[in-house]
Amino acid sequence: MVCTTVRPGYECAFMTKKGCQFNGGKCHTIVEQCEGCQRIVEYPTGKFCMNFLDPSAKWKNGMCNMGTHVKRNHVDDNHKLNPLKASKRSH
Repeated sequence: MVCTTVRPGYECAFMTKKGCQFNGGKCHTIVEQCEGCQRIVEYPTGKFCMNFLDPSAKWKNGMCNMGTHVKRNHVDDNHKLNPLKASKRSH
């Protein structure tokens, strides 16, 4: 159904005829860590994430996995390969 609470006109899976069934009865606005993300949508009621109804929950245990502005540190493992297995891979 279409949201009628904080994001009017937005198709929402939590909206029912009785109102919003999400935790607290409405979507939550973005947190400070979300600033700069391309998934932010601004409504007259505030700024909201297009993917998550409660963005603070995504940042509680680290970085948001959907953040477009977040730089991820990729650690390259310099582990040794078994020479026997490596020689078999080349054929």
